Formats: sequence, C-alpha cells, structure tokens
Amino acid sequence: MKRIQQLRNIGIMAHVDAGKTTVTERMLYYTGFIHRLGNVDEGNTVMDSDPREEKRGITISSAAITTYWDHNESRYQINIIDTPGHVDFAAEVERSLRVLDGAVAVFCARSGVQPQSESVWRQADRYNIPRIILINKMDRQGAHFMRVVNEIRQQLQANAVPVQLPIGAEDAFSGVIDLITMKALIWNNDDGKQFEVTAIPAHLLPEAEQLRNQLLEELSLTNEAFFEQFTTDFTTISAESIYKALREATIKMQVVPVLCGAAYRNKGIQSLLNAVVQYLPSPEDIPAVTGIDPLNDQPVDVRTDRDASFAALAFKIITNDYTGKLALVRVYSGTIHQGDTLWNSRTGKKVRVSRLMRIMSDKYETVDQIGAGDIGALVGLKEVKTGDTLADPECQVVLENIRFPEPMIGYSIEVKSSKESGKLSEALSKLVDEDPTLVVEADKETGQTILKGMGELHLEVVLEKLATEYQVEVNKGQPQIAYKEIFTQAVLHREIFKKQNGGSGNYAEIHFELSPREQDLPGLEFINEIKGGAIPKEFIVAVQKGFESAMQTGMLAGYPVKSMRVRLFDGDIHDNDSHAQDFEQVASMGFKVAAVKAAPRLLEPVMLVDVATPDEYTGVITGDLNRRRGIIRGIELKGNVQCIKAEVPLSGLFGYITTLRNISSGRAAVSVTFHDYQLVPDNGVGIK
Repeated sequence: MKRIQQLRNIGIMAHVDAGKTTVTERMLYYTGFIHRLGNVDEGNTVMDSDPREEKRGITISSAAITTYWDHNESRYQINIIDTPGHVDFAAEVERSLRVLDGAVAVFCARSGVQPQSESVWRQADRYNIPRIILINKMDRQGAHFMRVVNEIRQQLQANAVPVQLPIGAEDAFSGVIDLITMKALIWNNDDGKQFEVTAIPAHLLPEAEQLRNQLLEELSLTNEAFFEQFTTDFTTISAESIYKALREATIKMQVVPVLCGAAYRNKGIQSLLNAVVQYLPSPEDIPAVTGIDPLNDQPVDVRTDRDASFAALAFKIITNDYTGKLALVRVYSGTIHQGDTLWNSRTGKKVRVSRLMRIMSDKYETVDQIGAGDIGALVGLKEVKTGDTLADPECQVVLENIRFPEPMIGYSIEVKSSKESGKLSEALSKLVDEDPTLVVEADKETGQTILKGMGELHLEVVLEKLATEYQVEVNKGQPQIAYKEIFTQAVLHREIFKKQNGGSGNYAEIHFELSPREQDLPGLEFINEIKGGAIPKEFIVAVQKGFESAMQTGMLAGYPVKSMRVRLFDGDIHDNDSHAQDFEQVASMGFKVAAVKAAPRLLEPVMLVDVATPDEYTGVITGDLNRRRGIIRGIELKGNVQCIKAEVPLSGLFGYITTLRNISSGRAAVSVTFHDYQLVPDNGVGIK
C-alpha cells in the first residue's frame, strides 16, 4: 500500500500571531501549489480567503488544502489544515485535531510558549497527535532559540529535541545547521527557493556537536538497536539510522523534533517540508480507530484499508453557493465513489453521494474516489452534521464523536425589520450547522432569540457574517454570561407523583439523595441502589433521564447545573398505573424540591489572561486587572517585556482589549483562554 505510506494529514497549530498562516503559505509556495507569495498583512494569503480573516489578519475558520512534495525520489501528498490561534475559535482546532495524524506546532522565537500554545498542545495530547516543532520568526528582535526550547520542555512537559540550530538571530539570521547531516543551509536570495549547503561555521561547531550528541543520546533511550550503536561507537551512526530512529520515536510521541526558521523571510521551509514527510506518520502508522457496532454495541477496530468496508467521520460542514452543502470527511477505511450510498449514524438513514471533491482552500476539485486515510468533501448529504459517522449500509459502524466546549457568552438578537424574521431563522440554521459551538436558544421568559458563542470576537464575526453573507441586519442586546449552578450540601428527599383520571392513572415514587459530585466533576453521577426490584430497570432508566433533563435548569437562577450526584435507593410502583414517563416526571419534580434545599451556589467562567507589556505599563495594567476582580498569578520578565498572568472572571473582561490598548498606548498584547468555573462571591459582584 505504497500510496497510503506517501500520504500525510497534518495540522498547523499555534498561539495567535506565531505565524501559522505565513508558514502554510510558504509551504504551498515551495511545493508549487501557488506561484506568488501572499502575506497576512496584505490580506492576500490562500488560506485566509474569508473577507473577515483578511480584515482582521487572523485565521477564523480552519482551512484545508492538498499539495505535493517530492523527497528522496518519492512524491508525497500532504493534506494541510491551517487552524485558528485565537481562543474564540478553539473549536476549529478541536475538530481538526480529531481527524489529523500529525501536526506542526509553531512557536514565536521571541514570545515562546503562550497560553493558547499550551491549550492547543493539551488538545493534541488528548488525541495522541505526534508533533514536530517549528520555532518561527528567528529574524525578530529578541529571538532566542534555546530559550524557547527550554520553555517548551518546562511548560509543556514535552521532550523537545533540536534537530536544527539557527545560524545567527534577529537581523543576522541567515540559515540553519542540520544536526543530522552536520551541514549548514544558507539562504541568500529573497524568495528562498535556492539555498546553499556548506560547512558549519567554525564558531558554531562546538554547540552543534553538543546538540547532536544530545539528539543521539535521546534516541538511544527510545530504541534498543540504536542504543547498542550509540554505546559501541556513535561516530559510525549513519544519517539513515538517525532518520529511522527519529521517525519511530516521533510517531510514538517519545520525542518532538525541533526545527527553526523565519517564514516571512522565506528561510527554513524546505527543511520543514522534509521533516513533515520524514517524521510525521502516514495513516498506516497510526493505531486502528475504535468504533461501535450499532447492532450489538460492541467495539470494532476500523483499520486503514482501502479494500475494507467504508467508514468516515464528518468533521466540518460548509454551505457553499456553488456546490450547496459540503461535508468535509476523514476516511478511515474503504473507498467511496461518486454515486455511492452511505448510512448516517445519527439519523439512521441512507444517503446518496452525488459528487466527491478535493479541498483547495476556498476552491474544490472534482475527483472520482476518496480512499482510506484521505480527507475530502462529499456533496449531496442534506441532513449531515459535524460528528456524524458515514458508513457502508451493509457494515455499519459508529465512530467517536467530536466533543466541543460549551459557549461562554450570549447576546439577545432581533431583526431590525420584522419582514426578515424568516430569513434570520434560515441563516441561523445554516450557521449552527457549520459551527457546533454556536447555540441558538429562545429565552423562556421574554421569548427573545439568544445567540451564544465562545467569546466577543466569535459572536462579532457571526453577526458580521449574518449581515454580509445573508443580508440580515440585527440589533443585539447586552452580553449574557454562561453561568452555571452547583450544589454545596447533600439532601435526602422522597417524591411521589400521583394522578387519577377515572381510568388508567399515573403513579411513581422515588427516594433519593441529591449531593455534590466528588471534585465537582461535570455532569450527572447516577447511582442505582435499588434492591429487590422495588423499581423495575426500565423505570430506573427513566428516572436518570428525568434528572439529566431537570439539571439543565437550576433552581437558583435558572442556569444549568454543572455537576451533581444522585443516589436512588428506594421507591415504589403501581401495578397498573406506573409508566416510564411517570418516573421521568417524578425525577423532575423531586429535583425542583431537593435542589432548593441543597444550598445551590452560582458559578462563573474565569479566564486566564496573559498580558505582554513594556515594563513602564506593568503597574497600571495590574491595577486595572485588580479592578476587574482579577487575581495576579505571576509576573515574569521575558526578553524585554513583562508577562503578567492573571485569573479574571469573564464578566470583567468585556471591552478589555480596547482598554488595554488605551492604557498601554497600543504597546501591550493580551491572550485570553478559558481557565475554569469558580464560585461567584456571596455579594453577587460581577453577575451580568
């Protein structure tokens, strides 16, 4: 299966402003996909084709593209997904990592590890994604290669091992030293296509030899055969042996190779492309994906085999004016052809694929088939949603869904003209299909439409999209925080639901304890302690369902309950009048009474705020954070800037970016990531 071995599905991930999109643009240029260099600042990059991305100079929606790279007389297909760095669009990273085999983590040589760097790194850890690292912007003032390497080791607990060493830094950065071949690569021309391979500069040779020895030592700890070579005579180890051992160790996530470059200055990208095909896995190198057989709920291994039954995961939905609804899929097994019929795991229906397409950022190329390991787009599936499994109707399987974070804030919205109400509903339906972190609800008291998202920027982009793409102008209300409720003490309760209508009646009785969960773990922990069949099993399932439904509306202020434990230990039924829905109803009734007695408290989302500022603004910035109920967790000098870490309630951060810009004369930068939910002070300060 040589074809699959020459396939790479990779993501480009990093903190905002680390240079991800520029790196991707240069990769496309050197692979020959594009013939003119685009730049983020000029708004003409291939990957940020959305007008809102061009306007803000950031990636908003993950973009996918297919290109090819020739290495060692083999041609490799590389499916690249360029993911957003801004926390408001973290769901785009989540859905991309779910279907990737490897990733390039980009770090700024000056800023190093930032909060969002940590966030995406942990996401990649959760999905067991092998990575290589590019320390970018080596040409920037304050760039320091080894400082960033050490930060990665310490803050991310990653075994980062340099395979390159920069030649110079800041304006003097001219190339890299390859620690495997022990050659220097020097870029002399502007477009970076040509570079000179020379001997290592004499003043850098001792450091290069030291780092090479460290690389060999790390590899010897991961590979027994390599260890024998290393301890016998490491001077005889060939470059091919190092490449092989490094590839194996990278795929097993035992080491993370570190490269360096300056994408904007067109330096270091060819060696990055080589590293992608040399060290990151093909779809055949990753373990089989575990699915569930829907007929018996038993686990099933789904292996990368183009001759097996078809199974794919829809990871993104796009509404396109030209093609209609597109489902972007990762194919895990089998091969699909135009006109094939598939089974949708969520709807249970069969659907016919009218066309298959390869993704070229904002353009699409029709293809005859898409096989195991590949990423492509299916046309003609009207009811498909993100996370749906699409499988062979004769061999059904359900793959693990994609988990997305809950929305943090919301706005009440209404159309400026009542004539556009229908138009708004239709547009919101399409937007929710495309973005699983977008939630539309109706306020039970006012009847207003509430649009919820991950943050101010996220919702700002959505409202802009409503106006420009769907021509629907809306008025928005004040931001609403996604508070949650929690219980602080245990309560024993007995609840009876009894109703008689002359004929068959309704009866359900339950005895339960409502209490906090250990460590406030999210969701419902339901413990069944019914003995002797006091309540039949099918009714116990209904009790659990009733509590799960009831906890969506807390009794303190109507917010969802984040976490609770229910221990069901007794109850009673009526031989003729008890039904499953009666026990669902009695659970809901019992919750409403017990919840009030369980000392409920309000929780609010708290964000981790990381501000980088010149020293002279440190005092005014920390003072402003304190006024926003922030808690300063540390101040650290990095290069020539102070890095302030603080935990601040989300309710105190509205308009913060504008304020920060004003009090620092535009010289401070901020990153905001979700930290956790914490108790609202008893005085209710900050509730909005």
